[in-house]
Amino acid sequence: MSRNEDKISKRRLQTSTATTIISISLVLFMLGLLGLIVLHAQKLSDYVKENIGFSVIIKEDVKEPGIIEFQKKLDIEPFVKSTEYITRERAAKELTEELGEDFVGFLGYNPLLASIDIRLKADYANNDSLAMLEKKLLAKPVVKEVFYHKSLVELVNQNIRRISLVILAFTAVLLLISIALINNTIRLSVYSKRFIIRSMQLVGATQAFIRKPFLLKSLLHGLISAVIAILLLGVVLYFSRQALPELVDLQDIDMILSLFGIVTALGLIITGLSTLFAVRKFLRISHDRLY
Repeated sequence: MSRNEDKISKRRLQTSTATTIISISLVLFMLGLLGLIVLHAQKLSDYVKENIGFSVIIKEDVKEPGIIEFQKKLDIEPFVKSTEYITRERAAKELTEELGEDFVGFLGYNPLLASIDIRLKADYANNDSLAMLEKKLLAKPVVKEVFYHKSLVELVNQNIRRISLVILAFTAVLLLISIALINNTIRLSVYSKRFIIRSMQLVGATQAFIRKPFLLKSLLHGLISAVIAILLLGVVLYFSRQALPELVDLQDIDMILSLFGIVTALGLIITGLSTLFAVRKFLRISHDRLY
């Protein structure tokens, strides 16, 4: 009978441990998945901002060497991500393809001017910054005009702000729910060992001595859960790349590693704190309330 009871107790303990780890892993996985969405949303917003058209029209009397020199100066500006020199011939060819007819042959000359298309860094892709940059560029002697869609820039930034607020609110709610779920899981685990805690108190064990094994075990469970969650996130990343190859351009290895580090830290911190509070509660609970 004693051996059977030991086997049953051992099996229950293993089941309880596995259930705790799986529960925490799933919660951390959901947090990590949301983190991936947030990071990709930020990358996507930067990508959209950096692809807003911003063209600098060059005066007709400026020769090509002067345009190239001006382009090199633009390339070292802090607000510029990249530049592209569009010759008059290329501009005419592209417009002809769009119109479907040779307007140069009809007019007898090419009315288009050379230009430099600028891709701005995301931080500068807003109307206030663009207005300052427009004023700065128009002061250059080689620049005739600066063109960009002001309404499009404002619309993009408004939509990005709205989406960011929604994602931030959803993240905060999910984080609170996740903390509550992990905390309840650990409290139930500690609750099942409340009589062991009482027995250790009765034999004179200090509170620090009682807390230590619970805390170490909880941290181990948190670490294992984080590793499982990271593996699941790796699977999601792999299949998402297979389904959408364009995501590769939005992903950054440092960004992904940082997210994995955050998931691990959350697993350790939440499980550690939850265990400390749970054990503390049962260390102070009265004998009658143990039942």
